[in-house]
Amino acid sequence: MSDTYSSASGSRRPPSSGAKWGVLIGLLLAVVALWILRSPGRRPPAEPRAIMPRGDLAEDEKSMIALFRQASPSVVHITTLAVRQDAFSFDVLQIPQGTGSGFVWDADGHIVTNFHVIQDADAATVTMADHSNWKAHPVGAYPDKDLAVLRVDAPRAALHPIPIGTSHDLQVGQKVFAIGNPFGLDQSLTTGIISALGREIQSVTRRPIRDMIQTDAAINPGNSGGPLLDSAGRLIGVNTAIYSPSGVSAGIGFAIPVDEVNRLVPQLIRHGRVIRPGLGVQVAPDRLAAELGLSGVLILGVVPDGPAAKAGLRATRRMQGGRIELGDVIVAIDGQGVRSVEELLTALDRYQVGARVKVTLLRDGGQVVIEVVLESVS
Repeated sequence: MSDTYSSASGSRRPPSSGAKWGVLIGLLLAVVALWILRSPGRRPPAEPRAIMPRGDLAEDEKSMIALFRQASPSVVHITTLAVRQDAFSFDVLQIPQGTGSGFVWDADGHIVTNFHVIQDADAATVTMADHSNWKAHPVGAYPDKDLAVLRVDAPRAALHPIPIGTSHDLQVGQKVFAIGNPFGLDQSLTTGIISALGREIQSVTRRPIRDMIQTDAAINPGNSGGPLLDSAGRLIGVNTAIYSPSGVSAGIGFAIPVDEVNRLVPQLIRHGRVIRPGLGVQVAPDRLAAELGLSGVLILGVVPDGPAAKAGLRATRRMQGGRIELGDVIVAIDGQGVRSVEELLTALDRYQVGARVKVTLLRDGGQVVIEVVLESVS
């Protein structure tokens, strides 16, 4: 009987070591084949897609591109600085405080911006469109209208005065363009339309700024002081405020009309302040006038040798025995009704020094009209 024996149960011999090696080599070859098939060189070919020709730009696109190229060199980025003293070294440091926008007014380096952009700043730096930085020198400010003028000593080659337009002939629905530095992102263009005219907002002094332009062109923090342009690339307003619960653009922005800007900026350049025309009177607070049952502005005092004194306007006086004799009550300027001190100031703001105005007064139970020549007042 042979030594090699299989039992009736059919049990097999254990595989030999050669068979084991054969299985391992097969698995290894399968892995190598799979890796080769999945390697980049074996992937399906993929090439860039063919470019679809777009044709020429639309005419409105061309006009917007041309407008931006024309106007953007006039727009500047303003960084305000606060002076602080280091607590340990006692060195004086200039720390960035905020940013805003502005634009070149003339070839003498005057820059127009909002007053609130530079308010409370100890210094400011102007960055031109060519990215050169210049120290800004304060020239003048008019907080009541949120306007300020700075000056830089940049060479004339770097100064590109913005073209000036008009605002009295604007119409709701016409296209407008805003260029500025929202959130510090310089040279940003947004577009929209004039949404409304004749709006009113409050300045930083709480005095109303009337006849504002409302636009839906996106105006965000950092746009303040930048230009609002018409489709001809002319300045029609200075972007100054937004109405937004969240603090970012909600489609309601406001701009100071350029007719007002063009009237006030030359005064700021010449005098450092706005020369306001006035009557030369001291007036009673609205509350007091209301308590006396008066509908108008009560004159308490008249400046000696002032316009009102020369014209014969009467001040409130204390008579013998302590009786008070009320002065004239101003109820109209050139036929425009006046019921409060604010309305009187607003009415006078429309005139220049030297203008002749007809002042309607309540006097001795009747009305009189007296012509007054307006003079400069503080």
